[in-house]
Amino acid sequence: MEKRLLTPKEIAQATIDAGAGKAKLSIMQMLILGMFAGAFIGFGGQGAITISQTYASIDVGMSKFLFAAAFPVGLMLVVICGAELFTGNNLMVLGCLNCNYKVKDLLRNWGFVYLANFIGSVILAYLVAKSGLMTGAAAEKAIGIANAKVAIPFGAAIIRGILCNILVVLAVWMATGARDIIGKIFSCWFPIMLFVLCGFEHSVANMYFAPLGMFLGAPISWGQIWMNNLIPVTIGNLIGGALIVPLSYFNAYIKTPKIAATAENNVKKA
Repeated sequence: MEKRLLTPKEIAQATIDAGAGKAKLSIMQMLILGMFAGAFIGFGGQGAITISQTYASIDVGMSKFLFAAAFPVGLMLVVICGAELFTGNNLMVLGCLNCNYKVKDLLRNWGFVYLANFIGSVILAYLVAKSGLMTGAAAEKAIGIANAKVAIPFGAAIIRGILCNILVVLAVWMATGARDIIGKIFSCWFPIMLFVLCGFEHSVANMYFAPLGMFLGAPISWGQIWMNNLIPVTIGNLIGGALIVPLSYFNAYIKTPKIAATAENNVKKA
């Protein structure tokens, strides 16, 4: 019978191999694929706004669930179609710890991909704002989201960013372990739906939501978007996705087996 799921240890190795490939991407590749990822996440965000725009007046909880249910299509597009997403690429720390590539290669990828994610998100937000589709309740919803994003206290934004990217990188981790497209879709849907439903904060998603609201008339500035949201949320995303999950799994599935194997060889030599 064909194997449909990798073990956690196999996922760890597959993640390291994927990171090695990402570290070798050219600047042009990172910019193109990064812009795609920003737009893909924005598409998911736009679908979430559209489906939930008027339901809050009927049932707040169901409105949040509908919003959360539509949003994960963004990560599905990233994982299945191919794109470079900063928050998912935080897992590259695993390969760096394993000495497959250097810290400078890691930072190079993160820098260009983050920039490209921002460009792709803002371009899509501008186009949607000028499309004539964002009127009435949809525009009010987008403006309300943008205002709420810049009103989050700095510390709270960091915490929400940590919790968010733990779930995001676990979604990527699960999708890496899935061997068929249906498995990858469900691997993306459940964790991403959960982080959105819980109200956690994703830096790339906010690169779409906040500018969209601003373009539609929200009384906020680029300075507020960056200082009040993107900077603290990005810090939180890095803590959750580049430290907590990779360090834990490196010690559980990569480092520990190496230590055990070395000890076994030393016993045999003795």
